[in-house]
Amino acid sequence: MARALIDDEPSVGDLHFPRVLEVIADPIRLSIVAQLASAEADISCGNFDLPIKASTATHHFTALRQAGVIHQYYVGTSRMNVLREADLEEAFPGFLPAVIAGARSDRQQQQQQQQQQQQQ
Repeated sequence: MARALIDDEPSVGDLHFPRVLEVIADPIRLSIVAQLASAEADISCGNFDLPIKASTATHHFTALRQAGVIHQYYVGTSRMNVLREADLEEAFPGFLPAVIAGARSDRQQQQQQQQQQQQQ
C-alpha cells in the first residue's frame, strides 16, 4: 500500500527544545510516547490505550507531530505513528531515552501503588 505523508512536522534543524518539553509534559502525550517506544512496529491512532475520545486523541497526536516528536503517515485509511528517535537523538542527545526511562519508572510506581491499595 502507498504511504501518504503528512508534512507539517519540523525538520531536525527546526526542532525547538522548549516546544518538545512542553508537548511531552502532558500525561496523555507522554503515554503515547511510551507506548510507541515499547512497540515493535508503528501503531495506528486507533490502537493506543488512551483514556480519551478519538477526537481528543487527534489533538494530542497533532501536537506531538508538529513539535517533531512523532512522524505520521497513512497506510490506506489508517494513520500510522512512529517516534522520531534518530531525529530527536541528533537534536537533543540522550533526551528521549531519559524521558522513556522516566515514564516507565512512573508507570511501575503507579502499578505498585495500585496493587498495594488492592491488598488493603
